[in-house]
Amino acid sequence: MSIVLYIPSPLRAFSKERGQVKIDTTPPTVGEALESLWLVCPGLRERIITEQGEIRRHINVFVGDESIRYTGGLSTPLSGDVEISILPAVSGGTG
Repeated sequence: MSIVLYIPSPLRAFSKERGQVKIDTTPPTVGEALESLWLVCPGLRERIITEQGEIRRHINVFVGDESIRYTGGLSTPLSGDVEISILPAVSGGTG
């Protein structure tokens, strides 16, 4: 079992320019998977998690195609091979 975490371009400076990081175990929750990511890419932590330990408002985290905002947040359970995507919110444009 493994987890692949996808890192967006704006955050790759903190992942040694990697677009994905593979973890060869499956932690039981998204929070624990992110803790494993911090061990490999410590600079990502403060850009994704607040000082209170919550996902920053402008960051979206998906397990497969489901936002963790609707599946239990950092307590979202994981099983089997999993893909986790970290996406900064995008806004703006012209009216």
